Amino acid sequence: MILLTGHSGFLGTEIKKNLQAQIVTLGRGQADIQCDLSKSCPELPAVDLVIHSAGKAHSVPKTAEEKQSFFDVNVKGTIHLLNALIHNPPKSFVFISSVAVYGKDSGIDISENEPLAATEPYGSSKIEAEEIVKEWCDKNHVSCAILRLPLIAGPNPPGNLGAMIKGVAKGYYLNIAGGKARKSVVLAQDVALIIEKAGQIGGTYNLTDGYNPSFAELSENIAGQLGKSKPNNIPPFIANLMGRIGDLIGEKSPVNTNKIRKITSDLTFNDSKAREFLKWKPTQVLEGFKIK
Repeated sequence: MILLTGHSGFLGTEIKKNLQAQIVTLGRGQADIQCDLSKSCPELPAVDLVIHSAGKAHSVPKTAEEKQSFFDVNVKGTIHLLNALIHNPPKSFVFISSVAVYGKDSGIDISENEPLAATEPYGSSKIEAEEIVKEWCDKNHVSCAILRLPLIAGPNPPGNLGAMIKGVAKGYYLNIAGGKARKSVVLAQDVALIIEKAGQIGGTYNLTDGYNPSFAELSENIAGQLGKSKPNNIPPFIANLMGRIGDLIGEKSPVNTNKIRKITSDLTFNDSKAREFLKWKPTQVLEGFKIK
């Protein structure tokens, strides 16, 4: 039996759809076990595998309270889940983490050996949760797998990829500097299909599609699926000028030089460890990505 948190989320939905074993769901809304993990410990049945997919992401905190909410959900929620499992530890525990733990805005082929240097709330909370999970699993002799995920692709995705789809659909998405920057992406279905194996083997892994498509390739793929024309491009000098103007305007501006730099920089991660130990053979996102 498998216990799944975050079953109603984007990735959780894909995990639930692709696993064959009996699944018990845990969440705040419609779930087999209803509980807000950020506030309390649930009563749990004995299970073989726990997949902790629940977490707070896809938002930029603007207040101290909003920043704290990342730690309430991602750290306190994890602690409450582990405390609830203490009397019946599972055989394996899979924690869904993020490449945000590296704290990188740019870089090529970043491996799991890279220092965890995140300082913003999301990445920092994931670092803390990872450490707690590994320590608990080691103490209780539970096989532990931590999956660090980049941008996740699949039907109706949230976050930046969802925003790109909306922008392409409405005709206002523009590539910057040719959209040449490459970013690591992974299909949600591929993540779902490797989870049970990862739980059995254990370890910490980056998961990507191995190709790392550019913004131009992704946006053109989306445009093709929507029957739209190829997105237009903002030349680098105009983008840089927009960034400088944004710096002068301040927080109210949707762009600044830092955001332009992030958009035009490569950020890719190395998944060779997963390929070696998990026999990870993902589908390239440009081949398998269906937006609906």
